[in-house]
Amino acid sequence: MPPAPASPDASTTRAMLRLLRWARPAVPRVVAGGVATLVASLLALAVPQVLGQVVNGHLVAGGTRTAVVQAAGLVLLLGVLEAFLVWCRRALIATPGTGVERAMRTDLFRHLLDLPVAFHDRWSGGQLLQRSMGDLHLVRRWMVFGLIQLVVAATTVVVGAGLMIATSPPLGLVYLAGAVPVVALGFRFRLDYKVVVRRARDQAGDLATSVEESVHGIRVLKAFGRGDDALEDFVRQADELRGTELDKARSQSRMTFVLAWIPETTLAVALAVGVWLASGDRVSVGALVAFFATAVVMSRPVEALGQLLAMTLDARAGTDRYLEVMDTAPAVADPEQPVALPPAPAGGSRVELRDVRFAHGPGRREVLGGVDLVLEPGETLALVGLTGSGKTTLLQLVPRLYDVTGGAVLVDGVDVRDLTRADLRAAVAVAFEDPILFSASVRENVLMGVPAEHLAGLDPAAADALVDRAVDVARAGFARTLPRGLDTVIGEEGLSLSGGQRQRVALARAIAGSPRVLVLDDPLSALDVATEAEVTAGLRRTLATTTTLVVAHRTSTVALADRVAVLEDGRITGVGPHAELLATHPHYRYVLTAEHDAPDRPDAVPDDAVPDDAVPDDAVPDDAARIGAGPGEGR
Repeated sequence: MPPAPASPDASTTRAMLRLLRWARPAVPRVVAGGVATLVASLLALAVPQVLGQVVNGHLVAGGTRTAVVQAAGLVLLLGVLEAFLVWCRRALIATPGTGVERAMRTDLFRHLLDLPVAFHDRWSGGQLLQRSMGDLHLVRRWMVFGLIQLVVAATTVVVGAGLMIATSPPLGLVYLAGAVPVVALGFRFRLDYKVVVRRARDQAGDLATSVEESVHGIRVLKAFGRGDDALEDFVRQADELRGTELDKARSQSRMTFVLAWIPETTLAVALAVGVWLASGDRVSVGALVAFFATAVVMSRPVEALGQLLAMTLDARAGTDRYLEVMDTAPAVADPEQPVALPPAPAGGSRVELRDVRFAHGPGRREVLGGVDLVLEPGETLALVGLTGSGKTTLLQLVPRLYDVTGGAVLVDGVDVRDLTRADLRAAVAVAFEDPILFSASVRENVLMGVPAEHLAGLDPAAADALVDRAVDVARAGFARTLPRGLDTVIGEEGLSLSGGQRQRVALARAIAGSPRVLVLDDPLSALDVATEAEVTAGLRRTLATTTTLVVAHRTSTVALADRVAVLEDGRITGVGPHAELLATHPHYRYVLTAEHDAPDRPDAVPDDAVPDDAVPDDAVPDDAARIGAGPGEGR
């Protein structure tokens, strides 16, 4: 599960200041836009002062027509300048705001790529998508609009209140008295609203996850007729989000009502007091005009404060959710002083696992409880075990998709934790049982297996030759018969292809870069035996110096390996040729023949539980008991 939300008591100002990491390049233009907006607001406040002078000096005291026209011209000029400055604000901040959003989104995606598999096991795709899109959109709108308007509105209210007090102290104090309940209710609104807005953002992420899972699993939903169930779950989550959004709207409407009703009521009281004061010549008519004209100018920023405060809290929730991901330190990181792999040995790389232990977290049961295993240079070793014995986990430790919690994995004598991840993964390629392809052409998918620095140095002809070789070895020639051949875009996750076709393209991707070590998690499970034999024969011929570790479930795959390692309850309990283990290792025989309803403790199965001839020793000749070793090809 994702981490718990940040404490609602944390400082909003402190959280927003952390955005300076990305906003700093845009600060000069944003500040300039803010200054332009502030000056425009102050010009608006100057208009009532001009009107007050006109009333006192020219209308009441009998001024000339020319003076009135000049005052009207001054008001017009102030209005034009105000409009120009508002335009300047938009021109100054629109571009840098989108640039900040782009930088934040890019950094988030880069960080997601850097985070280990364990992080992505805990976080749903919908939550991450919502953080990278919806949340960042809120943050950008606040930075380029909400923040500036909030500062300008607050400044306008303060300056306007000062002018009102200067114009008429008694009336100014009446107006300030009305501000006391507004401030108190605003503080309560802030506490309530930021809780509900965070809940709304989290629920939106959950809803996005529901859509993502339903779209990815659409074949299952259709095949089992469970579309109505998915719709019911979606509607339930959508209703929860709707209810939370209504809670937000009610909270915001209460604040808007307060910011409209209390100041208007205060002005009504001030009007009565002002008329009484004017009747006794204790305040001039011009001062009354200036006071209430200033109040009219202030009414918009006062009413906007509620919406701007809500926008700030929305952006705070989005910022917290964004920083939750960005603050997650990669558990699998490059060493401070990395070492380099020695030059590739002529006969292949040596892989060694020394007392390897792994658990999925502190206090969790160990999946691997002390694995010792050596793959000799150029050897193909099959890893066999029951479901849940830790085979896939062990494979993922070699390229550091996970890090060991004890012991060490070494490639050519170097601990994989002492290598940069880029160097390690250039040397170790992986193909999974459930292959993930991307919405790109077959050619692009295959070339993803080639290290970027190597691919950058290839001309198009060399890259094409590399792709052709990988496709031929993986027996993925079917791709040439697609509508646009190897340039055919295969669609999201490659689901336009069959399972066996996806596996062969994924295998071609794994071998395209001619890795030192090839890690295969039963990548040929969807192929028939004949095609599997062709693929493994091609691997043996082409990758004779590639050390291969393959998880196997089928006897045909196991029998083609140089040696077999038996993984039982997180430990290696036997290593040797297929025929030898078949004759001497009861658990190995059980794994190859057990049905899904087998006993929980297969190691207790007696030797005679599986007939010796269940898989005859001569099923594969010794000379051919290797991947792809046809007649005369044994090593």
